[in-house]
Amino acid sequence: MAGGNAVVVFSASGCCMCHVVKRLLLGLGVGPAVYELDQLELASSGGREIQAALAQLLPPGQPPVPVVFVGGRLLGGVDKVMACHINGTLVPLLKQAGALWL
Repeated sequence: MAGGNAVVVFSASGCCMCHVVKRLLLGLGVGPAVYELDQLELASSGGREIQAALAQLLPPGQPPVPVVFVGGRLLGGVDKVMACHINGTLVPLLKQAGALWL
């Protein structure tokens, strides 16, 4: 799931921090693939299984969503995305992954 698109966001539809990450990426001109894990749960237990797998990749104590992958590699949660945006490394990462052209 994370390797098929330049930017993938695992999210929950009612999560305000997920909304912040998605709006930031859209504002930068990125069209991320977004997987709303709470909506995947409606079809099966897939959302919970994915969320459990993602939790294994994150540092202890970090919220389970949002989780962002850029270029098939884990970037991190909202704290990492915002830190990269503030320190100026997010846009070059997005360009390198092919999510931005300009």
